[in-house]
Amino acid sequence: MSLKRVVVTGLGTTNPLGGDVASTWRALLAGESGIRRLEDEWVADLPVKIGGRVAVEPSEVLERVKARRWDRSTQFAMVAALQAWADAGLEDAEIDKTRLGVAVASGIGGVTTLLSNYDALKEKGPRRVSPLAVPMLMPNAPAANVSLHIGARGAVNAPTSACASGNEAISMGLDQIRLGRADVVVVGGTEAAIHPLPMAAFANMMALSKTASGDDGRDPASVSRPWDTGRDGFVLGEGAGILVLESEEHARARGARIYAEVLGSGITNDAHDIAQPDPEGRGGTRAIQLALASGDVDPNRVFHVNAHATSTPRGDIAEGLMLHTVLGAHVDNVVVTSTKSMTGHLLGGAGALEAVACVLALRDRVSPPTINLDDKDPDVDLDIPDKARDLPAGDIVALNNSFGFGGANVAVAFGSI
Repeated sequence: MSLKRVVVTGLGTTNPLGGDVASTWRALLAGESGIRRLEDEWVADLPVKIGGRVAVEPSEVLERVKARRWDRSTQFAMVAALQAWADAGLEDAEIDKTRLGVAVASGIGGVTTLLSNYDALKEKGPRRVSPLAVPMLMPNAPAANVSLHIGARGAVNAPTSACASGNEAISMGLDQIRLGRADVVVVGGTEAAIHPLPMAAFANMMALSKTASGDDGRDPASVSRPWDTGRDGFVLGEGAGILVLESEEHARARGARIYAEVLGSGITNDAHDIAQPDPEGRGGTRAIQLALASGDVDPNRVFHVNAHATSTPRGDIAEGLMLHTVLGAHVDNVVVTSTKSMTGHLLGGAGALEAVACVLALRDRVSPPTINLDDKDPDVDLDIPDKARDLPAGDIVALNNSFGFGGANVAVAFGSI
């Protein structure tokens, strides 16, 4: 059976750098940071007081009545999905909705709704628990609400694989179209975990940067520093990234603008530790190899990598090993970036936001920088520029890597058009 070619025709995002794709891309190329000191009252008692709040609150974009029925994670997904749907030119298009699918992921789900309703239960009794709590907090709420808005009657999925979730949703959409089960799939990830409980939990397990207290006078924008010798944990961000995937045949038939091709994906697991990556990067290596093999991609065509690199001591090293194993000597020709240095870590939304950045890097032939890389770890032998870097012309490939708790590894390969 010949597999259908899959292309990207729409993009949308809301994140700490911008409320749409254009503002986000400008900020990424300029090396700006969306990390700020948090102003919430509850922050005072936490060991971590900085994070990446979205630049534009969803209340400024969504209908207030509808938004009140959605958890914050769903609000982000809807903002990004509305953008991507319009960007793809599908608002008024006549398409077969039975062949329209959705795959929108979240690593944690509706944690704000869950915990606020638990507080209401404890403080005011069971009658004060919202009757909408379950459809708001369920992990598939973002995907379900996107499907309701666009009328998707194909498969509607919500993969959950921690910080690899958004990239896994893209892989799932790719498979649906390749196998002929859908013509269009809206894919991506979302997360809204800037809340005292997950932040305290991440801090206590030493996953967040210990310099993120905000009390030492350090600029919050300087704390997320992938591959730097001073890195000591990630900075939590929030937001969503959404892409519209289509079969090339379907996109060209309706005259759609095409950003890039989705060439292949690979999904593996480390089976090593619930939180720590395999120090030799074997599972991630296999995921990248599978992504290239499934698209019949010569590794020498890869010239850009949007790395997972979260600014943790072990993870950043392991990813470098993966790239050397897969790309060999060609790795010296590859521009590697970590946009988390600017956005923070969006957990289940990270891979999707970074996929948006990958697609734009291919479109404009330019790689965003990695900021705060003042003293590169000597164990990291990669080309990681601190300014935006031009990418070569011709037929090139960009890799998007995501890794998550539980040992999840997902790589997606995008090709230029």
